[in-house]
Amino acid sequence: MNLRRWLHEHSLKLLAIRDTPNAIAGGVAIGIFFGFMPLFGLKTLLAIFFAWLTRSNILAAVIAGALHDVILPFMPFIYRWEYDLGYWLLSNPHQWPEPLRRMHLSTPHAWRNWTTYLGAGKHLVVGGAICSTPFSVVSFFIAREIVARHHRKRDAAEKVKREEQEPP
Repeated sequence: MNLRRWLHEHSLKLLAIRDTPNAIAGGVAIGIFFGFMPLFGLKTLLAIFFAWLTRSNILAAVIAGALHDVILPFMPFIYRWEYDLGYWLLSNPHQWPEPLRRMHLSTPHAWRNWTTYLGAGKHLVVGGAICSTPFSVVSFFIAREIVARHHRKRDAAEKVKREEQEPP
C-alpha cells in the first residue's frame, strides 16, 4: 500500500469528523501522546478513556494513534531514547544507563526471567511521558489550526451553495 495515500485517507477521516476544532485537536494530541508511550496493548484503551475524560473526540484519538504507527520501524530507537532519558531522571546521582552491549544478561536464566525487565518499565514510562508531551502539544495546535481552516472553507462553500439555491 502506498504510504502517502494511506496518510491522506486517514487525515481526511479526521477532517470529516463533525466536532469542534478543539475537541478534534484534543483527541489528536491524546492519540499522539499514548502512541509514544510503551504501554503495549493499552494505548488505544487509554487514549479512548482520556479522550472521554477530557471530552475530546474519541475517534480522533483512535485515528491519531493509528497514524502514529507510521513510525513503527523507528520505535526501538525511540524506546531506547525514552529509556535513557527515564533512567537519567530516576537515577540518583544522575547518570546514563550502560550501553546495551555491556548489560549483564549473559545467562539464559536472566533472559527468561520477567523480573529482569520489570525495572526498565518505570524508566520507559517516565521517559515516554516526557518525550511524548512536546509532540502532543505541537500536534494539538497544528491539528486545531488545520481543522479550523477546513471548517471555515466548508462553511463558506455551504453558504455559497445555499445562496445559489435560494430564489431571488
